[in-house]
Amino acid sequence: MSNDIEISVRSPAAYALAGEALRLMQDHGVWPTPLNYELWLHVAGDPDGALAQEINRLVKASENITEEISESLAAKFIARLKVNDEVRDAGLKLTRELASITEVIVEAQKAQKNYGETLEGARKTMSAVDAAALKGLIDSLTTATNHVLTQHSVLEGRLSESSREVTRLRKHLDQVRMEAMTDALTNLANRKSFDESLDAHCDTDDVTKPLTLAVIDIDHFKRFNDTWGHQTGDQVLRYVASVLARIGRPPRMAARYGGEEFGLLFPGETSGTVERLLNEARTEIASRVLKRRSTNEDLGTVTISAGIAQRTHAEDAFDLLDRADKALYLSKNNGRNKVTVAENETRGSNAA
Repeated sequence: MSNDIEISVRSPAAYALAGEALRLMQDHGVWPTPLNYELWLHVAGDPDGALAQEINRLVKASENITEEISESLAAKFIARLKVNDEVRDAGLKLTRELASITEVIVEAQKAQKNYGETLEGARKTMSAVDAAALKGLIDSLTTATNHVLTQHSVLEGRLSESSREVTRLRKHLDQVRMEAMTDALTNLANRKSFDESLDAHCDTDDVTKPLTLAVIDIDHFKRFNDTWGHQTGDQVLRYVASVLARIGRPPRMAARYGGEEFGLLFPGETSGTVERLLNEARTEIASRVLKRRSTNEDLGTVTISAGIAQRTHAEDAFDLLDRADKALYLSKNNGRNKVTVAENETRGSNAA
């Protein structure tokens, strides 16, 4: 939750906020599951926020707020808020540590400057002093030298300690960034990561290397949730994700795009190559009969449908994704368990 809402739910205002969240869920026909309750707390607490605006858009479009849509909204909005706080905190710590290093270096530079001035003064007066004064001068130089050595020793220790702390903070930032770009259920990239990568690939007019996009959907996924429950649905999602992850290793990219939908990017590969790979994945997924973990009951066969589009000259991300989506709908309308290529929409690869 955002900081403001976290404060509100730990104050007398929590009762009014909870009541408003429950009222909104009832008005929109949404079951008060823990996930939905957290979502609608954000809507009640920030009615003008991005999450509330997206839900209002869905409601106006007569979309039912299903469990899959709730999961997608949570992944896109709630997790991002939490991760952004972690990134901010780690960034502040890193900034403070770097400022501390700068302060130590400035102190050492001052000590070095003072030592230089002491040596210069000694050079100018050495020829004109008697033995007693010379001894005093040597004592003064010795004291200045020891002071500089002490400063250098302190600096070395502080720099070593700060270096370790900066390394730790950078690792933490890398971990937080990775979590921000990863779907917690499947360990694939999430939609935000996928969209950024797709935009980056399409932000160039260079078409010397092909780029192919695939959109995959689990057939009749709602049946698994309705029949066996969401935990079994999660099991199906993880199984399909594990197969897609193997063919989506870098420089390719596999992501959970939302609900039961996945996206894959294939930079440098043509639609023909991708069609072959996805048919192999489709066959592998359908060849295994899953069993419910809690009861060992057969869940039946899992199948997927896919749409593929290879980027045309200077095509933007929106149009490329739109063509892949249309190819996916063709696969579903033609009986599911198929792979359809957008460039030749009359061709579908039938189930094995």
